[in-house]
Amino acid sequence: MLGDKLGNSIDEFVADYVVFDFETTGLNPFDGDRIIEMSAVRVINHEVVDKFATLVNPEQPISPGATAINGITDDMVKDAPKMKEALTEFIDFIGDDILVGHNIKSFDMNFLKIECMLQFDGKVPDNDYIDTVLIARHCMPELAHRNLTVLAEHFGLSSEGAHRALADCLMNQKVYERLKEETERFENGDKTIPICSICGRRMVIRKSRYGEFWGCTGYPNCKNTINILR
Repeated sequence: MLGDKLGNSIDEFVADYVVFDFETTGLNPFDGDRIIEMSAVRVINHEVVDKFATLVNPEQPISPGATAINGITDDMVKDAPKMKEALTEFIDFIGDDILVGHNIKSFDMNFLKIECMLQFDGKVPDNDYIDTVLIARHCMPELAHRNLTVLAEHFGLSSEGAHRALADCLMNQKVYERLKEETERFENGDKTIPICSICGRRMVIRKSRYGEFWGCTGYPNCKNTINILR
């Protein structure tokens, strides 16, 4: 649960895991930004069986940029648990389970590591963890962007409530399960990704107000497109 070093970043598909997500005062935990919302969902045999969510009082102002994204204000967190109380409950919830999240290797895990070091005498979670953005980069080269809402919408999943921690956890759990299917298709060679007939670069799926289309990765130098037939 807590040890001397972080667990390993792994690239696997497992049946039992905990998806987690943080909302924060800003983007940089190394420059004093802090967690303002923690959420997690426990998954057993691919099904959500338990949920955890709490706002956190960071004891400092939330940046306007963060509020613009997640909608969390200073007033909303003023009576919320402070960091050590909230973090203790979060650590108890995740236990020793494998952690899953989107972009957690470069974002959420850094916040988790720093806050745990401050609150628990240098101890940090030693759970292994899976970053779904890394999986998506490997198995979905056809997408121009791979943020969580883009992946959810690509799979036909609801992105309602995006950028609040619990909604993102529930969305990410469904995306993670779908990424297993995409990985199998990619590794079996069942995906056909067009090559630009003009410059020879790989095409990616882009969006316009008229729907999705294949666009050249050489854009803007090459503006070749191909319609997607549904």
